[in-house]
Amino acid sequence: MKAISGKDFAKLLEKKGWELRRTKGSHHIYGKVGDPARISVPIHGNSPLKIGLLRHLMKVAGIDETEL
Repeated sequence: MKAISGKDFAKLLEKKGWELRRTKGSHHIYGKVGDPARISVPIHGNSPLKIGLLRHLMKVAGIDETEL
């Protein structure tokens, strides 16, 4: 799996229809109309997300590895 930063993952979420609901510190919270899930993306400059966190966020958002 390719490493991706929080900034880039947030852009990918927005392309997939997720909306930025609020920001708390360096965490951006995304939501989607009709989906009860909330996704909290840590945005710490250009540092990559850890693999386990990235896989979890992708699973919740319904994003496939090929879309990275």
